Amino acid sequence: MRRISLFLKDGFQLMGLAALAPFEFANIQLGREVYRVAVVAEDGRPARSSLGPRVETEAMAEHPDTLLVIGEVRPKGLSPAARDWIARAGSESRRVAGVCTGAFALAEAGLLDGRAATTHWAHARRLQQMHPGIRVNEDRIFIADGPIWTSAGMTAGIDMTLALVEDDLGAEVARSVARRLVIYHRRPGGQSQFSTLLELEPRSDRIRRALIHAREHLKNPLTVDELAQAASLSPRQFSRLFREETGQSPAKAVERLRLETAWSLLEEGRLSMDEVAREAGFADRDRMRRAFLRAYGQPPQSLRRSLRLLNGDDDAEVA
Repeated sequence: MRRISLFLKDGFQLMGLAALAPFEFANIQLGREVYRVAVVAEDGRPARSSLGPRVETEAMAEHPDTLLVIGEVRPKGLSPAARDWIARAGSESRRVAGVCTGAFALAEAGLLDGRAATTHWAHARRLQQMHPGIRVNEDRIFIADGPIWTSAGMTAGIDMTLALVEDDLGAEVARSVARRLVIYHRRPGGQSQFSTLLELEPRSDRIRRALIHAREHLKNPLTVDELAQAASLSPRQFSRLFREETGQSPAKAVERLRLETAWSLLEEGRLSMDEVAREAGFADRDRMRRAFLRAYGQPPQSLRRSLRLLNGDDDAEVA
């Protein structure tokens, strides 16, 4: 049985508690108590969330197998006692993880020195400025650097703890837990915090429908005529309105959606380059390569190699 402790203090975000759900459903899935979970605070008194409701806590005591530290809307410093307790977890716990701005607490405790880490994009630059010894990557869902894990926003904490469950119990259990949580498995750690659909931010439902159609039918040619039909507009009206609302052409937006999908497939690492190109809707791997060079300055093979090296898979096939 593995003990999981979630550390918080006054001002914590309620959404951070959702990071515990994968552990609960792993117990349900296996029909036994694989994980025993506790919510802890420095003094063991009820902790008040940023939204108002309080939660019961236990006092800091023996270090658990895995310590999670959840963040606040506006990260504040730790007390000396809490800082020292979290710092000792770096050697006494098997894993330590920061959820969202929980990375600030891990950094203050010295656990991120010389490591790669992430946090919510809105706080990433401040984390880097405050702790220049950390390699902060503001565009990742979560990062594992040895036994120290960090995640982006609060929902990304669920992806991270699903990955912790997979690390402990295997991919099949993690997939079953994800299904019970009604989510599409976990997002890979390297996936961007940003989404093309969110960045484009179309104002009208018609343009939004066209973009959703494009994302769901990437294997189609996705001509202006096809997208205009999805938006219930004439091709001319569609092209004009699309550029007005998104600031770019339909062809450019479709390429971005295809690149986003291809990147995700490369991270998963299950498909060959030809299969990735086909699933993302590129005519062939050469066209995908040219699109990657335009967008990222390097070919997909190099990105796949970097992702696999980051995951410690030095000898993986990259063709």
